Amino acid sequence: MIEKNIRLDIEYDGSMFSGWQIQPAVPTIQGEIQKAIKKVTGQDVVVYGAGRTDAGVHALGQVCNFFIDCKLEPEKICNAVNYYLPNEILITASSQVAENFNSRRSARWRFYRYIVGRARSALYLNRRWEYLFPLDIGRMNQLATCLLGEQDCAAFCTVSSLKENNICDIISAGWREEEGFLCFEIKANRFLHSMVRSIVGLMIEAGKENDYLTLENFKDIMKSGDHTRIKKVAPARGLYMVAVGY
Repeated sequence: MIEKNIRLDIEYDGSMFSGWQIQPAVPTIQGEIQKAIKKVTGQDVVVYGAGRTDAGVHALGQVCNFFIDCKLEPEKICNAVNYYLPNEILITASSQVAENFNSRRSARWRFYRYIVGRARSALYLNRRWEYLFPLDIGRMNQLATCLLGEQDCAAFCTVSSLKENNICDIISAGWREEEGFLCFEIKANRFLHSMVRSIVGLMIEAGKENDYLTLENFKDIMKSGDHTRIKKVAPARGLYMVAVGY
């Protein structure tokens, strides 16, 4: 048996799913994809994702891979599997990759985007965090510069998910303002559980008009490694996994 290593590029609306990772009795992205692949090929596979997005988190450029022995051409797998997927999940491309390719371990960087709505919207209710109070984007960008480089990000990780090594190499981070929303984008070699949402929640506190959080306060919380000092974690609905680099 000669197994092929197949890469899938995926986008999804995470609103109705309990995250990426398969769990019993609840719908997940990984679970739906594995079920669809079995319907196409008749084979049980394990799909490995580049990032385990939480419940409610979306993706524009998630990547996964799996091993399978089937006659279907790799480039045609996406259309065949899409037929059995719910409309909220779409495989945008499929291809055969090297045997040693692993969507998670082979990744050099990951790129996330968080969207904060500045006006109410029925259409985008589950796709961004509506925050209508005044914010100082200049101060928030000043804090973003503190994130760059190799950082111990334990303070931004839920305690139950802390690793022995919580160092992340943050390549870029910053806010930009668009009509009707604010956008925070961050690129790093790795991300910890709830890391982006914790950073956004803390920065929103810093951006409030009452100047609750200063630059020194922000640095102190980062160095402390204490997640309990982050009073607000941004909701999952505003977070998007945008791209993975190899």
